[in-house]
Amino acid sequence: MIARSSGGSAPYATLLTFTRYVGRTGPGKATFVSGVRKQRESGSGFNPHGTLIKALKADIQFRSGGTQVKAAVDVVRPRWRPLYEALVPGTLAYLESLGDPTSVGLAQARDALGVIGGLSVKVNPHLGLRYEDGRAEAVRLYFDPEPPTGEALVATLHLMSRHMEQVLPHAEPVLVDVRRGAVHRPNPATKPADVERWLTGEAAAYSAMWGAAA
Repeated sequence: MIARSSGGSAPYATLLTFTRYVGRTGPGKATFVSGVRKQRESGSGFNPHGTLIKALKADIQFRSGGTQVKAAVDVVRPRWRPLYEALVPGTLAYLESLGDPTSVGLAQARDALGVIGGLSVKVNPHLGLRYEDGRAEAVRLYFDPEPPTGEALVATLHLMSRHMEQVLPHAEPVLVDVRRGAVHRPNPATKPADVERWLTGEAAAYSAMWGAAA
């Protein structure tokens, strides 16, 4: 929920919202922030991906080889079936990429609320994984039709890393581009301090645009 006052709502973003924002350029950023604020204050918005996420988790937990993901197409409302038909192949490809189903299971990944550049950002992975060899991953699923921009990718993985002790201690952040079945992990050459400075500036600008949209 967004806090409300006579001065309007405080600047706030989910991880998806903020990373979508940093992937934009020019006047498109202000237009985007204005739209997000109006949507939040009207209470509108619906996430159609919940059934697919639950199905993916069930296939991992029960080692059912993608049967739950495939069945999700027939479970959702007819209006969402074209979306699911577009997402299921990549979801199955990701599931297969995890390897032997007996060597990986679900882990408890938690949401974290971070502050960067004065902006509150909710860091919310979709699932946690723990492998037989002791490795763990906090996984964020990306469903948009277009591939994530380089900026969005770097921002997502950085912010998840930044709060990993709250999200899933000692885990590696992973972003899965579901439509393309592509798995993205942090680039070892990336300098966290540089990314932090960049995102601090982006967050301050987001907050200023949020206030201007009041």
